[in-house]
Amino acid sequence: MTKTISRLPGEYWWGGAINEGSSMPFGQAAHARDLRTTDDNQASPLLLSSKGRYIWSEEPFAFRVDENGLSVFDSAGEIIVEEGHRSLQGAYRHASGAHFPPSGLLPDALAFTAPQYCTWVEMFYAPTQDKIIRYAESILANGLPPGILIIDDNWMEDYGMWDFDKHRFPDPRAMIDTLHGMGFKVMLWMCPYVSPDCTMFKELHGSDLLMKGEGGAPVLRHWWNGYSAVVDYTKEKGVAWFRQQMNRLTGDYGVDGFKLDAGEPILPGAPDTTQPVAWSRPLRLLEDCEAYASLGVGYPLIELRMCWKLGGQALIQRQRDKTHTWDTGGLGGLIPNAIAQGLLGYAFNCPDMIGGGMDGDINSPDFHFDSELFVRYAQCAALFPVMQFSMAPWRVLRGEELTWCLDAVRLRSELGPELLALARQAAADGLPMLRSLEFEYPGCGYELVQDQFLLGSNLLVAPVVVKGQTSRRVVFPEGRWQGDDGSVVIGPTELEVEAPLSRLPWYRSNQ
Repeated sequence: MTKTISRLPGEYWWGGAINEGSSMPFGQAAHARDLRTTDDNQASPLLLSSKGRYIWSEEPFAFRVDENGLSVFDSAGEIIVEEGHRSLQGAYRHASGAHFPPSGLLPDALAFTAPQYCTWVEMFYAPTQDKIIRYAESILANGLPPGILIIDDNWMEDYGMWDFDKHRFPDPRAMIDTLHGMGFKVMLWMCPYVSPDCTMFKELHGSDLLMKGEGGAPVLRHWWNGYSAVVDYTKEKGVAWFRQQMNRLTGDYGVDGFKLDAGEPILPGAPDTTQPVAWSRPLRLLEDCEAYASLGVGYPLIELRMCWKLGGQALIQRQRDKTHTWDTGGLGGLIPNAIAQGLLGYAFNCPDMIGGGMDGDINSPDFHFDSELFVRYAQCAALFPVMQFSMAPWRVLRGEELTWCLDAVRLRSELGPELLALARQAAADGLPMLRSLEFEYPGCGYELVQDQFLLGSNLLVAPVVVKGQTSRRVVFPEGRWQGDDGSVVIGPTELEVEAPLSRLPWYRSNQ
């Protein structure tokens, strides 16, 4: 099925895969994407227009946007074209209500009032009980507030054997009780893979709970930690097994939530599996990705890196792993990708670890730390729905730069009640917490403003995302805007504002 619609004067489009946020809005140049092969972050079969139109299909599709219009094709399902909703926000409201209505639930309040602290960069694949307690103590000792502590990869016995390694974690219940007493909540890293040589592999294979290839042999998938079998979470009993592991960890140890990493779909003919998959029943494209993400629905703290559809759910959606760079693979991609996340129904979005967390980048022998980048990243992340550290700022920063990073955290703490109120609103009405100017002020020529954002309707945030800049151009919509520096700006206007490394420019509307 193919649908082609002509471009309206001045029309732009957003949607598809959030990792293409830096190419949005589509319409500036020819752009094509095939959502049937998406495997790099959250995605949804939705395209939204600045002129109040949208495209939806229950199945993934390919699309192309150019100066003539938008073509959508190769969908296995019906392609719905909706018109007449006047603006980007109008199109979003209708699409959300019809296809991914808000659940009414939100993640644990601490996600919005305090930072997350992930152990990944400080410990990589070698976390231990003692290291984690010391990390938490250092957070508090260095003036940061308690928040959500994420114990990353390799805390467990093996992939698929989801219990603490007793040599490195001799008393996990006592550890988590200690962290709770310090004011932290605790999440554990998990993935859908099973090491083929571990004892759980034999048990899951015998219970028909692994994805199979032709001939009935378990599929082995190549991922960043080697080759592993995959739990078949498209089956009810596969879902039940996985959730049983999660529930045991919450019940036995007091774990508060989970970072569900990986989850890329298995695509037909892809080179990352040992053989073609012969499912026990025909699966829709990307259904396995959606099923994996759905494992987190109903838990108070779930973070995902991969997701297909599922807008409106109480899930923290983390942008894909970022490099320690200023370009769109690092800091430069945060705001446009976050705008795209919100427009696909992922209101509770996280900009990845401050300073980046890409395996093979930050832990390579050639890694060069940029303190300016780290401070600007912290400022940019401070007023995102979710803020996450991993690289310890007190280890990598000194003097004033550390102070400026801590200032960004203090700002988040001060505005935490407002962030939480916006999260509650998003859970009720489905609107993004982090929004583009075009979303709130349609028809004002703001479609291409992608380096600043609104938090709700009243906070305008304009981080510096270019190396060496000590000022930046800020677009102010209509109204009276009170700045963090005490200035007052009457919009609509554009101004060059001072932004030394010590400052995150932000403004409150006093209409």
